Amino acid sequence: MNPRTLLRLLATLLAFTLVAAACGDDSDTADAPSDDAPSDDAPSDDAPSDDADTGDDGCAAGETDGDLNLYNWAEYMDPELQAAFEAEFGVSVNEDNYDSNEAMQPIISAGNSGFDLIVPSDYMVSILIEAGDIAEIQTAAVPNLANLDPDFASGLPFDPDAKYSVPYQWGTTGLGVDLSVVGEDVPETWGLVFDPALREQYGIDGAITLLNDPRETMGAALKYLGYSLNSTSDAELDEAKVLVAEATGALAAYDSDQYDELLAAGNSAVAHGYSGNFIVQFDEADDPDQYAYFVPEEGGTRWVDNMAVVADAPHPCTAHTFINFLLDAENGAALTNWNYYASPNAASVEFIDPEVLEDPIVYPTDTSTLEFIADTGDFEINFTDAFIEAKG
Repeated sequence: MNPRTLLRLLATLLAFTLVAAACGDDSDTADAPSDDAPSDDAPSDDAPSDDADTGDDGCAAGETDGDLNLYNWAEYMDPELQAAFEAEFGVSVNEDNYDSNEAMQPIISAGNSGFDLIVPSDYMVSILIEAGDIAEIQTAAVPNLANLDPDFASGLPFDPDAKYSVPYQWGTTGLGVDLSVVGEDVPETWGLVFDPALREQYGIDGAITLLNDPRETMGAALKYLGYSLNSTSDAELDEAKVLVAEATGALAAYDSDQYDELLAAGNSAVAHGYSGNFIVQFDEADDPDQYAYFVPEEGGTRWVDNMAVVADAPHPCTAHTFINFLLDAENGAALTNWNYYASPNAASVEFIDPEVLEDPIVYPTDTSTLEFIADTGDFEINFTDAFIEAKG
């Protein structure tokens, strides 16, 4: 068994053990966990300790007011960290998953979702802020905000003053390839997806997956065409739509959840996806050297995923305590060491495994061709419509 696979299994067993211990506690501090859905339990009667700093915002540092209902991307949270949080604070973490920002957003915007904490990507943060769907961060409850790298503490385009979001992890979006199919000399270009001649040359028709995500996939086509992935030109978006539509017939699937596993299983040879997921999957393969990941030469997405408290969260204090827990230096490092995404936490650097810090896939040295996905306002619907039409 691959060592990393074994470590993951041990982490999961530990998680179950700690959850069982927490659930068996006679304390009244934790709500009963839900198996499938967010908890609707009322907040507990716990009061913050006498030395807790509540500030003027309401929640105290370390305060909990019920179980945490987390809505997150799949395979993005270290189960060992989750179990440690449950054991330390006597609450349960009920996690549900989504596969795109566009799948998450209407559920949160409809209200009464039952979720406390979500993990939206950059541009979606600004959309949620404008709609009033996420609450301001209660800074007194998150003293570990001081651990953030200055580049992430403020000034990000989607939340310049860092009032509504806290960076979680960051990475890139590109292509994972099976070198046993495409060869070592494969060109690092989006043309593998969008150029019929290249697809034929490398024998990959029917063996490609694209993310089931309008901004990422339309953005990839825009970058291949030499445009910004944040273009608000109808003409440029139409060109991209034609490319995606023509590529649809050459796809094995549109998939945002299992694309890395499909690649490793031989169900695809070229997969569009996120840097860290590929690293983990390749590391667990029988022959890691069989695979490679790159951001195509035309450029791609640099993204920041963020923690945000839902405006009508039933347990906002627990949400803030969880944010603070993940911003602890060692906990932040543990998250990066587990999922191979770069940490925005400067205090974590000394605890991150050297091979992770030195991996250019995790921490790219050249970001000149990368763009953040920006909120394009009313034009966002154009991306969604173009994507739906292109998929047919």
